[in-house]
Amino acid sequence: MASEDTTIDHEHADVTGGWLRPAVFGAMDGLVSNFALIAGVAGGSGNRSVVILAGLAGLAAGAFSMAAGEYTSVAAQAEQAEAEIALERAELVRNPRGEQQELAEIYVQRGLDPVLADEVARQLHRDPEMALYVHTREELGVTLDDLPSARLAALSSFLSFAVGAAVPVLPYLFGASALWPAAVLALLGLFVCGAVVTHVTSRPWWYGGLRQLLLGATAAALTYAFGNAVGTGLG
Repeated sequence: MASEDTTIDHEHADVTGGWLRPAVFGAMDGLVSNFALIAGVAGGSGNRSVVILAGLAGLAAGAFSMAAGEYTSVAAQAEQAEAEIALERAELVRNPRGEQQELAEIYVQRGLDPVLADEVARQLHRDPEMALYVHTREELGVTLDDLPSARLAALSSFLSFAVGAAVPVLPYLFGASALWPAAVLALLGLFVCGAVVTHVTSRPWWYGGLRQLLLGATAAALTYAFGNAVGTGLG
């Protein structure tokens, strides 16, 4: 009788997207927002210098705003997690038996036999640091050694947004005076970003690319029309 093969021959992708997802979405945000801004200004004014100024201002304002917002958000999230971890640590010292029973009940809810759940919780509680690690993971959904870094989040948001926002400005910086070179470059960048995102999804690359291209083009077209209408009215 042949023995059963228990070898694991597959690996799972990182379903959170890791660093790729926030980096690509940050660049995509910069591309869409600054391309739309440039399109709006170009629609209202044919002045190349005005378009460049608007594009660079949009890049700086958006990148700094993204960085500040991300820093505040992630810092608040980390501080809240640290406060809850400290509370859990104190509770493990004050009421270790109650915390052990709480952990056993969690495992029972997840399908373990009550006797086995009690034994697993008991063994885990033999090491206070392991007990804290398991409780914070099971109850809070965080791990002690993987709390988010506000500085890293702010820096990555700043850089990714700035890179995306710079794309539609580049043709004007190199002498272009019409919108179409910026539109071609921006739409190509949007297609690439949309295609890259599918690396962590089940969608085909061309679907993700076309979807993002269509959304970005729509945003830019509407903003261009708005800028053209406002520019005509002001003129």
